[in-house]
Amino acid sequence: MNELWALRNTAFEKTISASTPRPSDKDIIHNLILSRLPTLDQPLAKAAAHHFNNPGKMLRTTMAMRGAHVLNVSLPAATRWAAAVEVLHNASLIHDDICDGDKQRRGHQAVWTKFGRNVALTLGDWLIALSFELAAEAAEITNTPRLLRILAKHMSRTTAGEAMEFEWNGNLSWDAYLTIAADKTAPLLTAPIQGIAVMIGDYQAEAIISRYFRDLGEAYQIANDISNYNGSDGAKLIAGDLARRAPNAVTLSFIDGLTKDEKARFNDWYHSGGTDDLASWQAHILDSDAMKAASNRMFATLDRATHHASDLSAEISEVVTPVHGLIMRACATASKNGAA
Repeated sequence: MNELWALRNTAFEKTISASTPRPSDKDIIHNLILSRLPTLDQPLAKAAAHHFNNPGKMLRTTMAMRGAHVLNVSLPAATRWAAAVEVLHNASLIHDDICDGDKQRRGHQAVWTKFGRNVALTLGDWLIALSFELAAEAAEITNTPRLLRILAKHMSRTTAGEAMEFEWNGNLSWDAYLTIAADKTAPLLTAPIQGIAVMIGDYQAEAIISRYFRDLGEAYQIANDISNYNGSDGAKLIAGDLARRAPNAVTLSFIDGLTKDEKARFNDWYHSGGTDDLASWQAHILDSDAMKAASNRMFATLDRATHHASDLSAEISEVVTPVHGLIMRACATASKNGAA
């Protein structure tokens, strides 16, 4: 049976069956996305079905829909906005896998490894267009054209963070690293709540939400970096960031603790691009205090986010509290695994 047809048939049955409970918000948004993917007679259909067969955690959907329920936002508009942000996030993942050379996504082959780079690039571009189409529909329902600006701004920042990573040479400061981390992670965490706030006319919340999620995004990225070193991130290659010379908080923490001669030796190897001594350097890093130092920085960043959260309105705080808790647990898990 064709994969896309099967997915859509499942989505359809979930939606119309009177004998089943009301679908969860995640199911509703996932079904909406499936209904807007290329049809069987169109290019990209198989690649799109493959990628969305496992929708992932759908954290951004959860955030947007919780906000909609708490703030009484039009559900037709909220579902389209949630889908828009979720689709844009998935477009960035497909492109990221190509850039990073990651061969797996959510336990399955990445789109580029199964269908080729050209198909993956084109699918990512197509999903970006779909994202803006969905956002435009939400904007039309609520008469809030600012939604399109929010989506464009966050897409621009995410792209800028990715571009900065291309220029990473291992000698960047912590400030530069955190800018990359925040720009890659924070924008698409910020967008769901910002959009919901704008739909109820709360424009002043935008700046506070942005600061809050910037710190939360930085902390989450450091947690991912720690997980990359202990293999709990699900990637096939442990310490893959070190192998491909990608920015990583643990690597930076390790460099900070080296003597001048040790740093010169590590930099020579790092900039050579070789992998001959990868296992040896990985062992040195794991035996050092780098994981602990990265964890300390991660929790300090979480503390800043908590401080910014105190400036949010009671309604917005109610929306972000579960997300804050989820990311705190992710950070605690990464730190615990890193210390194991």
